[in-house]
Amino acid sequence: MALGEFDLIRRYFQHPLAQPGVHAGVRLGNGDDCALLQPGPGQVLAVSTDMLVAGRHFFPDVAPRALGHKALAVNLSDLAAMGARPLAFALALALPQIDEPWVQEFAAGLLALADAHGCALVGGDTCAGPLNVCITVFGELPPGLALRRNAALAGDDLYVSGSLGQARLALEALRGRWRLPEAALARCRQRLEWPEPRLALGQGLRGLAHAAIDLSDGLLADLGHVLRASGVAAQLDVPALLASPAVGPDVRALALVQPALALTCVLAGGDDYELLYTAPVAARSALERLGRELGLELSRIGRIVAATDAGPQCSLVDERLQPYALPPGVELKGFDHFA
Repeated sequence: MALGEFDLIRRYFQHPLAQPGVHAGVRLGNGDDCALLQPGPGQVLAVSTDMLVAGRHFFPDVAPRALGHKALAVNLSDLAAMGARPLAFALALALPQIDEPWVQEFAAGLLALADAHGCALVGGDTCAGPLNVCITVFGELPPGLALRRNAALAGDDLYVSGSLGQARLALEALRGRWRLPEAALARCRQRLEWPEPRLALGQGLRGLAHAAIDLSDGLLADLGHVLRASGVAAQLDVPALLASPAVGPDVRALALVQPALALTCVLAGGDDYELLYTAPVAARSALERLGRELGLELSRIGRIVAATDAGPQCSLVDERLQPYALPPGVELKGFDHFA
C-alpha cells in the first residue's frame, strides 16, 4: 500500500528529541497545529529560514543523506553567525513522489546532525511537488549578545574561520569546468555537500567579536552585507588571505595553474559556511586561545576602516595597503538566488 503523508511523517520524521520531557526547550513537539517551545530563563529566540531548491541549490541526484545534512547545516550556520545555541527546527518538504529508500536516507542525514547539536524536529509539512527543502530553525542566546551585522567598527580586525573555496572548486569540477584528481574532488565535494556549522565558534565569539555573518554567498558578497549594515568600509589584505589557512591545499594547488579560478573560488565561491567576523585589536589573544580550544583556524585577513565618499565598500589591498592587482578573469560577484 502506498505510504501517505502522515505515515511518512510518523515513520521517518518523528524525532525522539521532540517527545515530552526529553528536551528542556520543547514543551510540545510535532503532531499538533503548533509546536510549543520554551527558551531557557532570560534567553531570547533566534529564528532563521532557508530554502534549498533542486537544480538551484543542489544537484537533483545528490545523495539524499548528504542533502538532509546540508539542509539543516545551512540553517544552523545562521544560528552560529548570531552566536545562538540550537533549540529546535521545523521542516517543509516537497517530494515528486514518496521514494521510501530516498526518504530514509534523507531523514538519517537530517536527524544525525540534529542529534549532534541537540536540535529537535518539532513540526513542519510535506506535500507532492518539485523537490524542495525548507527549514526554519530556532535558537536561543542571552539578550544583547547577538553577533549582528550592523556592529562592525572602524579599527576592527577582519577574520574568517576555517578554509574557503573548496565548495566552489567542487562545483566547478562537477560542472566540468575544471578537472580535479579523485582524492581532491572527494575532499572538495565533502565541503560542498557536508558543511559543518560553526556553532561552538559563534557562541565563543559572544563578547569578543562585534559583527559576524556566515559565508553562504561568497566572501566579498557577504562581507558587503556587514559593511552596508554597519556603515563602514574594509581593506581585505589579499596576500595575507592567500598565505593563510583560509586557503586550503586544493585551492592553493589550483592557484599555481589557474590563479583566476582559484581567486574566484576564495573571494566569490559561496557554500563555505564559515564565519566572517570583526573584532577589536584587543581581542587578538583571546581569539587565538579560542581557535586553539576549538581546533579551528581563525585567520586575520584585513581590517575595518571608516567609510569614505565611495561608501561602505571593500578595497582589495596588498601588504603595503596599495591596491591589489587581480589577474584577468576573476569573478567577484557572489551567488545570486535569482540570477
